[in-house]
Amino acid sequence: MFESLSEKLQDAFRKLSSKGRISESDINRTLREVRLALLGADVNYGVVRDFTRRIGERAVGAEVARSLTPAQTVIKIVHQELVTLLGAPGRLDLGGKPPAAIMLVGLYGSGKTTTAAKLAVHLRRTGQRPLLVAADTHRPAAISQLVTLGRQIDVPVYSEGDRPQPPVSGISGLRPPTASSICANALKHARREGYTVAVFDSAGRLQIDDDMMGELDKIRQAIKPQEVLLVADAMTGQEAVAVAEEFNRRVGLTGLILTKVDGDARGGAALSIRAVTGVPIKFMGVGERTSDLEVFYPDRLASRILGMGDVLTLIERAEGAFSQEQALKMGEKLRTASFTLEDFVDQLQTVKKMGPLGELLGMIPGLQQFAKELPAGATERGLIVTEAIINSMTRQERHSPTIINASRKRRIAKGSGTSIQQVNQLLRQFTQMQQMIKQLQSGRGRGIMSLLR
Repeated sequence: MFESLSEKLQDAFRKLSSKGRISESDINRTLREVRLALLGADVNYGVVRDFTRRIGERAVGAEVARSLTPAQTVIKIVHQELVTLLGAPGRLDLGGKPPAAIMLVGLYGSGKTTTAAKLAVHLRRTGQRPLLVAADTHRPAAISQLVTLGRQIDVPVYSEGDRPQPPVSGISGLRPPTASSICANALKHARREGYTVAVFDSAGRLQIDDDMMGELDKIRQAIKPQEVLLVADAMTGQEAVAVAEEFNRRVGLTGLILTKVDGDARGGAALSIRAVTGVPIKFMGVGERTSDLEVFYPDRLASRILGMGDVLTLIERAEGAFSQEQALKMGEKLRTASFTLEDFVDQLQTVKKMGPLGELLGMIPGLQQFAKELPAGATERGLIVTEAIINSMTRQERHSPTIINASRKRRIAKGSGTSIQQVNQLLRQFTQMQQMIKQLQSGRGRGIMSLLR
């Protein structure tokens, strides 16, 4: 989402870094480029004006003049102001007597139901026992969608479906359950069954109206949620900011979840929404998988935008993809130099769970430019080819690649839909990797290997 903005900002700072000394005119020229980059990214005009004014006041002052590295000091100031603009880190309020109630609100199509499942996965990963509640009585497929998602992630879903309720006094016939009654019953059920958190998926509309707000207000009174989180589509740009303002005014929000942050939108909503609404961003949806929900850390996002990488998020993704048992097993194989092609393909499959390789490379400081220069999907295609070649080998060949002769290579290439040259390249790279592992076992690498023990 921030690729275009990041490129423009880095280009502006690259020009500044090429100068030994920085004058006030240099700073003003850089600020003008920063301003144009932010406006081009669809950031709110008032936010851009205040942001660049604060940077200018600090950059023109003594803070930069006294610095031995003025260009780096300006970049540091921009990073600090970006962090301030984005607000505090997202933290859920799960205090009080369990179960804590989290109410998701938003317009139709913003991804509330999918986000509810993602949030449940995140909560379980942090040691909670979540319950999903299907409270959308307007969209016919909403309940079945949440039930299906709950089954996929192994999280229970409370649903009353179209179960009729007793008639109201003076009115004959049965009536369908209301959203507020479903939520109240779900909270009682969660308390009785020992769930620690209940996530309520409320109904959305194509636009904000009084009926929707009235229903949300009834739900809020029925469950008294600790958190009311707006699920906003980052792809809608400044419209997401307007929606957040209106929801906050009429319902009262405690936080925001931005979805589709991995899309090709310009990023203005993410940079504007906190400053305009005053409501903190708590999570970002970064993909379609149920694990693709990241806690919002303003300093990490600011570092990504300025091309400084994001090693902490990379580590967290690795911890989520690799189990402790896998890590110990792999450490043992590295120490004993018994790493095989079978292990290699297992590692490739695990790395793919962490997200697109281009995105992962962009999180490593110094590799952002390399990641941008790669053709779209090149790294993913490379993984697919590698995996296909290894899967076309026999078990014996994976464990002892030295037995792979010319006829075996022809069979492997034919079976994987690749060329003999590609098979040779993979075998050569694997041999080089094995040699590196053996070097680590030698005297030169003993100090490094001691860290693995």
